[in-house]
Amino acid sequence: MLTFENFGLNKNLLKAIKELGFINPTPIQEQVIPHLLDSKHDLVGLAQTGTGKTAAFGLPVLQQINPKKDNTQCIILSPTRELCVQIAKDMNNFAKYMPEVKITAVYGGTSIENQIKDLKKGVHIVAGTPGRVLDLIKRKVLKIDRIDFLVLDEADEMLNMGFKDDIDAILNTTPENKQTLLFSATMPSEIMKIAENYMHSPVEISVGQKNSGAENVEHFYYMVNAKNRYLALKRIADINPDIYGIVFCRTRKETQEVADKLIQDGYNADSLHGDLSQAQRDQVMNKFRTGHLQLLVATDVAARGLDVNNLSHVINYNLPDDKEVYIHRSGRTGRAGKKGEAVSIIHSKELHKIRDIEKALKKTIVRKPVPNGKDICMKQLMNMIDKVESIETIDNQIEDFLPVIIKKLEWLSREDLIKRFVSVEFNRFLTYYKNAPDLNISEKESRSENQSSSKRKSGKNKKLRFTKFYLNLGEKDNFSKHRLLDLINNNDSLAKADIGKIEILKTHTFFEIDSDFENSALKAFKNRRYDGRRLKIEIKLPNKKNINHG
Repeated sequence: MLTFENFGLNKNLLKAIKELGFINPTPIQEQVIPHLLDSKHDLVGLAQTGTGKTAAFGLPVLQQINPKKDNTQCIILSPTRELCVQIAKDMNNFAKYMPEVKITAVYGGTSIENQIKDLKKGVHIVAGTPGRVLDLIKRKVLKIDRIDFLVLDEADEMLNMGFKDDIDAILNTTPENKQTLLFSATMPSEIMKIAENYMHSPVEISVGQKNSGAENVEHFYYMVNAKNRYLALKRIADINPDIYGIVFCRTRKETQEVADKLIQDGYNADSLHGDLSQAQRDQVMNKFRTGHLQLLVATDVAARGLDVNNLSHVINYNLPDDKEVYIHRSGRTGRAGKKGEAVSIIHSKELHKIRDIEKALKKTIVRKPVPNGKDICMKQLMNMIDKVESIETIDNQIEDFLPVIIKKLEWLSREDLIKRFVSVEFNRFLTYYKNAPDLNISEKESRSENQSSSKRKSGKNKKLRFTKFYLNLGEKDNFSKHRLLDLINNNDSLAKADIGKIEILKTHTFFEIDSDFENSALKAFKNRRYDGRRLKIEIKLPNKKNINHG
C-alpha cells in the first residue's frame, strides 16, 4: 500500500505528518501530491469536503517554498475565516520542523493592524478570505505579484457567497507564470469559467463522480406538514440517541429559533450563524468539535471551516435551493471511512426537489416514516439498558453504601426493581410520547395539498394590486411555476403574499406579486442563487424601461 514516503517528500515534512498520524494518503492526496511535485501544470481538483485536500496541496507547496526569499510565494484563498484559520493551522503543523517557513492567516472580523504587522515581517504562505486579501493588496501591504502558487480552496462555495468580483480582482494582480490550483466539491458553470479565463490547460483530478455525494453517506427524507417540521426534527434526534450532527437552516433567524427550542426542550444543542460575535462563534465551534454538543444548528455560511470527521448526521431542516449545496452539506458526514446519514425534512411541495437532487447524486433518497412514540421509547430504553450493561468498572466507593441500599430495597422483587429503575430514567419519554400523533403525510394528502396550494397562489384576486417582475430564469434552466412558487414560499417575508399571473418563457420569467410585498420580493431575490446561477430580478413597468435591481 502506498505511503507518504513513496512521494519523495523531505524528511522534515515526513517527520511532522508522522507525528500527526498520517500513514497512507487519501485518494485525492495520492493523485495531487505527485502531480504538484513533478509538474508545473495548473490543476483542478474535484473532491468532497473532508477528503484531505489541504495536505494534498499543502505538502508539495511547502516542499517547494524557498525560505531564503522573503517575498510571499503562495496565496491560499478560502470562503470563510474559520476555514482560512484551519488551513493556516494545518500548514503550520505540516511545517513544524521547517521553522524558517513563515505562514499566516488574514481574514475579516478581527484587527487588520495585527495582520499588517505579520505581513511586514515577511511571510512565505498566506491563507486568506477574498475580502481581506483584496483589502491588504489595495493597501499595498500584501504583494502577490511574484507568487509561485495560487490556491483556490472550496472555490464553488466562494462563488456561492458572492466573492466572484473579489476573486477576479485578486487574480488580475498575480503573475502569468504562477501555478494555479483550484479545488472544489462541485463543478458548476462559473467554476469552469474561472478555469477557462485564468488557468492554462489545467489537469483535472477527480475523486469520485463530479457533483456526486460521498459513498459512505445514506440519504433519507421525511415528509410532514410544514407546521410539524420541528416535531419531526425532535423525533429524528430521539430515535438516534447517540446522534452527533449539524442541522442546517435557511436563515439566521430560523437557526436561532430552532436552537432555542431544542435547548428549551432539553437537547444538547446550540446555534451558529452570522449574528454571533467571533468569540461566541469560537466558543460554540470548540464545544461542538470536542463533542460537548450533540446538535449544532447552523446556516451554510457559518458552518464553513468546521472540520469534524465523525458526524453521524447532517439534517436539512430546510432543503437548499441549489442541488450543489445539498451535496456539500451531505459531504460533512460519512468521512474517514465512517458511515453517515443525510436526512431531509420536507413538505409535500418539495418532493420534486428530492427528485432533482437524486439526479445530481445518482443515488436514491429513500423516504422514511417519521418514527412513532412507541418506536422512539423502545430505542431510547434499549440504548439506556445497553449503557448499563456495558459498564465495566463500578466505583469502589459505592460498596460502602450497598448494605443500606440493599436493605432499603429488599422488599421489591427483581421485576419491580427493574420497572422502578427504568421509570426513574425514562418517564420523560414515556410521558411525552403517550398518544403522540402520526406526523407522516400520505400520498393522497400530498396531492391534495399541492393542488390547493397551487390554486391559492395562482388565483388572481381582483381586489389586490399586483407588481410584475422579471426573473432571469426560464425553461432552458429547467425552471417551472412549481419551482418559482418554492422560491417564494421558502422566504418568510413572502409567505403571505398573493401571487398573480406567472409566465415561464425560454430564457426568463414574468410573475406578479401583491404590490404590498414589492420591496420584500426585491430583497428576497437579491444575491440569491438557483442551481449555482445568480438571480437577477427587475420590476417590469408597462411601456417603460425596467428598473434594474439585479
